[in-house]
Amino acid sequence: MIIEVSDLVKRYKDNLAIDHLSLQVKEGEIFGLLGPNGAGKTTLTNTMLGLTTVDQGTIKIFGEELRKNEREIKRHIGLVPQDIAVYEELSALENVRLFGRLYGLSGNALKEGTADALEFTGLTHLQNKRPAQFSGGMKRRLNIACALVHKPKLIIMDEPTVGIDPQSRNYILESVKKLNATGCTVIYISHYMEEVEAICSQIAIVDKGRIIAKGTKEELARLIIDDHALFVDIESPGFSIVDALKKLPSVKDAVIDDHTVRIISAAKNINEVLSVFLDEGVIVTKVSTNTPTLEDVFLTLTGRALREGSI
Repeated sequence: MIIEVSDLVKRYKDNLAIDHLSLQVKEGEIFGLLGPNGAGKTTLTNTMLGLTTVDQGTIKIFGEELRKNEREIKRHIGLVPQDIAVYEELSALENVRLFGRLYGLSGNALKEGTADALEFTGLTHLQNKRPAQFSGGMKRRLNIACALVHKPKLIIMDEPTVGIDPQSRNYILESVKKLNATGCTVIYISHYMEEVEAICSQIAIVDKGRIIAKGTKEELARLIIDDHALFVDIESPGFSIVDALKKLPSVKDAVIDDHTVRIISAAKNINEVLSVFLDEGVIVTKVSTNTPTLEDVFLTLTGRALREGSI
């Protein structure tokens, strides 16, 4: 195992941010970490980076306890933070070179690491330009290059595609898969469910400081295999319909997104559900069903839509 977290506890005064959490990540995985806002993901990530002390439990990375060999372990970890962390007054080349030096690189190792990181992220031809001249997607790629310069064994990516165009997003996702193919283990934190489904070999859902489910997307979907996802398009959005639907014994949860109500039900009760819309005077324009997705699993287990509680 490249990461072994055992019985981790972290409190902030009366807030239990991490509640006896245990987690294992195998070497070579792309491990997806999902959870609503306040679930404990950021605290968990900070503890694995040695940025936050814990009240109880142990963290082993690369087979060694973090607290006993923190400095050496950190040399082999890369971090892509959610907020872009580059220096606007430096060129792309200078940014990557600076981060390489911070990781202890020098001489040929620094030169080669910088060149490789820029080439990997497709920024070699832009290496003399400053971030202010970059698009949002290019800045995200530079953020990644700075985390790769020292060729880490483990990289943690926190929302690496936030606020960028689809083409840049696809480029980054393909880059993550190529990076993983070189042997680098990736922890991928995202609230874009389709990204996690597309690239992650294992997925953990965190809620209220605990791992509430873990497995492949197929294994997680089987957790609610007897449930049904029902999508009802309505003419005018209204949140009162959600409260009415939740009163049905068979409805596990319901959320509204613009003009679509998504319902997770323990039974095929379309007529019963539609009766609620009729009683509430809500005009239905379309009804559809499908097999539960990973997002449906998340909604059922946490009771919250992922994008409503972004990371």
